[in-house]
Amino acid sequence: MRNEGLPSSPEVRALARHISISASKTRRAVDQIRYRSYEQALMILEFMPYRACDPVLRLISSAAANASRLGLSKAELFVGGAEVGKGTSYKRLRPRAKGRAYPMRKHTCHVTIVVRQGHA
Repeated sequence: MRNEGLPSSPEVRALARHISISASKTRRAVDQIRYRSYEQALMILEFMPYRACDPVLRLISSAAANASRLGLSKAELFVGGAEVGKGTSYKRLRPRAKGRAYPMRKHTCHVTIVVRQGHA
């Protein structure tokens, strides 16, 4: 069902793929900024102690830069949606005793940030 009479706020997406952190660790940071204003999200990500905050911070700044190119004000932006998906796993070998090797997986994730104009 379509909302014919309601004006839709423009949304801008930014996508980062193959970030070398597992999806569950990245979700901890992303869940804190969903549906918050742009300034609040920046402050939260700067002071949280997780390693995943830096790539998410760069991604949300990229989404805001994309929105400003369309003429939207950064002061009026909020994080309308944020998704973290599982990416590919790199397979590596871990050296062990007596010349053996154990398999090891390095997990990656894909992060999508959607910013909209207006208030949450």
